[in-house]
Amino acid sequence: DPPPVQLIVQFLEQASKPSVNEQNQVQPPPDNKRNRILKLLALKVAAHLKWDLDVLEKSLSVPVLNMLLNELLCISKVPPGTKHVDVDLSSLPPTTAMAILLYNRWAIRTIVQSSFPVKQVKPGPPQLNVMSQIQQEKELTENILKVLKEQAADSILVLEGALKLNKDLYVHTIRTLDLLAMEPGMVNGETECSTAGLKISAEEIQCQVCYDLGAIYFQQGSTNAAVHENAKEKFFKTKELVAKNGSSSLHFTIDEERLAGYCQACGVLTSSSDDASQQATPYSQIHSCMKSGNYQDLVKIFLEDNLTLSLPVQFRQSVLRELFQKAQQGNDALDEVCFKVCVCNTVCDVLQGQTIDIQFCQLFLKPSKEKIDFLLEVCSRSINLEDASEVLKRKMAAFLKNLCLGLEDLQLVFMISSHELFIKLLKDDERKLLIDQMRKRSPRINLCTKPVTSFYDIPASASVNIGQLEHQLILSVDPWRIRQILIELHGMTSERQFWTISNKWEVPNVYGNVILGIKDNLTRDLVYILMAKGLHCCAIKDFVHAKQLFAACLELVTEFSPKLRQVMLNEMLLLDIYTHEAGPGVSGERPPSDLISRVRGYLEMRVPDIPLRQVIAEECVAFLLNWRENEYLTMQVPLPLVQTNPYVKLGQLLAATCKELPGPKESRRTAKDLWEVVVQICSVSNQHKRGNDGRVSLIKHRESTLGIMYRSELLSFIKKLREPLVLTTILSLFVKLHNVREDIVNDIAAEHISIWPSSIPNLQSVDFEAVAVTVKELVSYALTINANNHFWLIIQADIYF
Repeated sequence: DPPPVQLIVQFLEQASKPSVNEQNQVQPPPDNKRNRILKLLALKVAAHLKWDLDVLEKSLSVPVLNMLLNELLCISKVPPGTKHVDVDLSSLPPTTAMAILLYNRWAIRTIVQSSFPVKQVKPGPPQLNVMSQIQQEKELTENILKVLKEQAADSILVLEGALKLNKDLYVHTIRTLDLLAMEPGMVNGETECSTAGLKISAEEIQCQVCYDLGAIYFQQGSTNAAVHENAKEKFFKTKELVAKNGSSSLHFTIDEERLAGYCQACGVLTSSSDDASQQATPYSQIHSCMKSGNYQDLVKIFLEDNLTLSLPVQFRQSVLRELFQKAQQGNDALDEVCFKVCVCNTVCDVLQGQTIDIQFCQLFLKPSKEKIDFLLEVCSRSINLEDASEVLKRKMAAFLKNLCLGLEDLQLVFMISSHELFIKLLKDDERKLLIDQMRKRSPRINLCTKPVTSFYDIPASASVNIGQLEHQLILSVDPWRIRQILIELHGMTSERQFWTISNKWEVPNVYGNVILGIKDNLTRDLVYILMAKGLHCCAIKDFVHAKQLFAACLELVTEFSPKLRQVMLNEMLLLDIYTHEAGPGVSGERPPSDLISRVRGYLEMRVPDIPLRQVIAEECVAFLLNWRENEYLTMQVPLPLVQTNPYVKLGQLLAATCKELPGPKESRRTAKDLWEVVVQICSVSNQHKRGNDGRVSLIKHRESTLGIMYRSELLSFIKKLREPLVLTTILSLFVKLHNVREDIVNDIAAEHISIWPSSIPNLQSVDFEAVAVTVKELVSYALTINANNHFWLIIQADIYF
């Protein structure tokens, strides 16, 4: 059976079909018995649904619902053409008054709904009849909306008048509609009396009318702020009635979450000093603090809420995001505020059993005494030990325990472990176990509570404790001091491998195998540690110390290993690229010709048996693309290099495509080659597998090796690019690939999109989900390079609308 709303559509559609006379002229639908019965049937279905506007609006178009409610007005004896605002509702029969209320409630609800943005549905294959019907319905809807908006003021007055009625009304049922359809002589006046139909209490009417009026006032407030006061009054009245009678009744339901949102918004938008309820709302106080820059009180509100936990987690996160955005715009004073709010949120998450946010971990990468002090204060004020449950206490204890295990500075650990809260939450045996765990974690470091003095002040003699010397070795970035410490250590013992004392010293496996093959223990330790520390400094952008460490390592290996000498020259090239890109390159200064020549030389290098890191080739190609060395990449790169190195091949295709833009013919040819490579990267391999039940199922392997590299590697490479034309080209390609998908709702617009092929031979093999994710990631990255690029902003808008 069709659903009720579908029956309404079918009945009214049949009843409104135009007729054709003998002269083949189209006539309006005749007012005959058949059509009257069809309209009555539509009204009966609506009565069966108890005239629930939520249900009717969700399933019926504006023209159909307009026709239905006009039929209700007609059958309820409302004279056509009469202005509802001129009618005294109190003098009308209850069902007639209710019909007028229903129509005017629908009118303002429709106006409000039309103000919300709606995503346009992508049309399917063009069909003239269907397109014509859609266009007609669209024009009809626009005309009805125009009339409703013109009459909005009258509808509001009608509903305001209804609030003063203060009496029960009745809405038509199937029985009362049947009575009305009888011959006039057979109706005994029952439909006119006060007990006919479905009773709607005065409070129910007031509740729904207040809610609908609040919505229209709130919508009008965008152009007239004073109207927000009216909206606030209506929403708070609705809230009172809902609290008294419940949110559901016979013929309507109030969305309590939306109502709460409206109330909060009105509370903030109509803030006043004499409004007690307003002052008591933490949302409005936070809004006021953010607006005025009173961040001290903001932190205080978050701290107090850690006990009550009244603010939703999502709201807390949104405030923190806004603070981070302001801090990133250059307001350095907000760094401390961000940290404090982040700590409050983290402790709140811990108490609610949520995972700790990555932002907290990032802010605690460099802990300090002040940070630990504030964290302990927040923890102490967020839990009342006398009233707290055992579950809460265990959550807080586990958090503090893990915090200690994550800290390397023993003084900071001691601050936490000696704090009153820590002592109360953890038993003696738990604290003892924690200390043992920390000792095991750092067996070679002296766990004295006194801070280790600067190693420059410690004489390098055999009397110095080995543990202290190892600690100095871990901290030092001076190559000559590192050498001196290692000589001291090797003089004390010949049984230790000192390159293993820190798990943070990491050297790529491709180099490690060569270095660990050095026979002399001291030389092996020195080369390994110098390279590991240099790579670490490079990673944290401490390029000055990285250069000193690499230079010392180069000087050392030149004496005995041509292979390691070339390795160090390659790493120093990568370091020089990083140094230029982070320094003069930021302001647009071109790199010196010597650096460009060294980059080309690396790509063309043909020395056998040299261990190579792929990242160096990747950075070299990105470097050449960023500085528009398209001629070299297109014409001068050796062919064997293009065939063996995927990044060089990708760079050549990108350079060739950018070089030919905007010439249509040439660029289309080079673009086709680039397109095919990227499509292969985004394709997945399909395999069939027979299950236990004998059925054959299709398995898609993500990140397949069909292409020259994995999609994640391609994405990582693109995020090294900064040149606008290159980024625009690769974005355009992915947007086109996204648009090729058959079931896509909306196309995304992009520059140069016409140069790409418009179809793919093997469409099923492309992982379009991965393509959609990649488009989002790429446009987000591109906007970090230039947040004002017109075409990139259009792409982002198309994605999210």
